Amino acid sequence: MPKTKLEDVIFTLFMVFVMVYAMICYNIALKTGGMHRDIFLAAFHELILMAPIAFVLDFFLVGKIAKKTAFRLVDPEKENPFHLVLAISAVSVLWMCPLMSLAATLLFQNTDAGLLPVWMQTVALNFPMAFFWQLCYAGPFVRAVFRLIFRRRAAGRDSSECI
Repeated sequence: MPKTKLEDVIFTLFMVFVMVYAMICYNIALKTGGMHRDIFLAAFHELILMAPIAFVLDFFLVGKIAKKTAFRLVDPEKENPFHLVLAISAVSVLWMCPLMSLAATLLFQNTDAGLLPVWMQTVALNFPMAFFWQLCYAGPFVRAVFRLIFRRRAAGRDSSECI
């Protein structure tokens, strides 16, 4: 997917926005007892705090771990290359969900019952949503938009190389 550092930054920013915004909406809906239209606006208040945390974690730590792990699990030469995409996505969620749940627990949860139990409950509630949102919706959507944005640029680059 991303071929340059700039493309990697753009891809990560877009993925962070789509994942974090959806997860914030989900968590607010859990707290308020259901989804309603006010949640979509309220989520932007938490997004200001959570998106930079997610970007730093994903871009500098989790993304590298996910890619390294995925290449150990999947050989794109012998298997369908899409399996590599799925492996990267799954490993990313395995790392990002507990880390972002910890950040959300520290920033937004009442931890009077203890940090560890509240964090564990937050991870347990967030993991299924994060996993399926990433694999079924956010990942395919972000990759499709990314391809649309960078297809013209890539086509232009290819044609200029021929000249």
